[in-house]
Amino acid sequence: MARRAGLSKTAVSLVLNGREGTRLSTEAHQRVFAAAEELGYRPNVAARSLRTRKTATIAFVSDIVATTRFAGGMIRGALDAAREHDHVLLIAETQGDAAFEKHAIDAMLDRQVDGVIYAAMATRRLTVPPALLGGPVVLLNATSPDDVPCVLPDDERAGRTAATALLSQGHRDRIAVIGRNQLKETDPEVSLAADARLHGIRAALAEVGTKILREASCPDWLPEHGHAAMRTLLRRSERPTAVICMNDRLAFGAYQALAEAGLNVPQDVSIVSFDDDPIAAWLRPSLSTVALPHEAMGRRAVDLLLGGHGAGTTLVPMALRRRKSIAPPA
Repeated sequence: MARRAGLSKTAVSLVLNGREGTRLSTEAHQRVFAAAEELGYRPNVAARSLRTRKTATIAFVSDIVATTRFAGGMIRGALDAAREHDHVLLIAETQGDAAFEKHAIDAMLDRQVDGVIYAAMATRRLTVPPALLGGPVVLLNATSPDDVPCVLPDDERAGRTAATALLSQGHRDRIAVIGRNQLKETDPEVSLAADARLHGIRAALAEVGTKILREASCPDWLPEHGHAAMRTLLRRSERPTAVICMNDRLAFGAYQALAEAGLNVPQDVSIVSFDDDPIAAWLRPSLSTVALPHEAMGRRAVDLLLGGHGAGTTLVPMALRRRKSIAPPA
């Protein structure tokens, strides 16, 4: 290769290993890379990693993020950021299998990854596997009692955003909430989002001197529960002019209940929710929702991991996707 590039073996080695300063011209660098391509040269990454103690790889270990289309943005964002940092992302999904998780983490660490992103599908508190605490690790969509940096969506501010979207249209004293759930609101290992969203909603309403008209509890955040909750609200003597659903699946069920009652969104009842599930844009009328910033969260996790910014919580803003489900009260 040195003969093909017209340079010494030392100069070629320095260029290929990225250790050469400014002594060689750009044209000399180009000759080395052209010769390497012509000869099919591939650097010995393992040998280089022994010298640099870096492998340019990041482990991404999750529960069910990879196979969930809705949350796949976390992986897309992490992939994009890793590529920008000249790193490769190694992905392992555990499906909640503790034995396989241990195997996957051991396999990643055996490959001397430069760090690990430990991600969860649902925003919650979790226990970090002890094997990860000895090296660089960032929690994605999760937090932990351990002193580990984490990246979370800003659900409390999202609650404020949802309530403000209704207030700005003139809704005030007849705003209801669908999706109260004691387990989600009180057990951080189940959910961190529920209590934060509710707190943000209440704070925004309190700032203008009002409060939630009705709160409908749901055993889970699924369409059938949103349907049942909306029917319950409509049986009350004072019908809400607007409803905040704790996620888009609840809103989907609420839409069906309103249609069955001969009521229209948003002419009779405005609806806003959270997450920006793909279903939100397909509902008719399309659903206004505060989007989970999955891609931005994935990117931020990689930046924190490689930037070494220490412990603490990074909150990523959630933007309102304003569509056609909000209008002034009739």
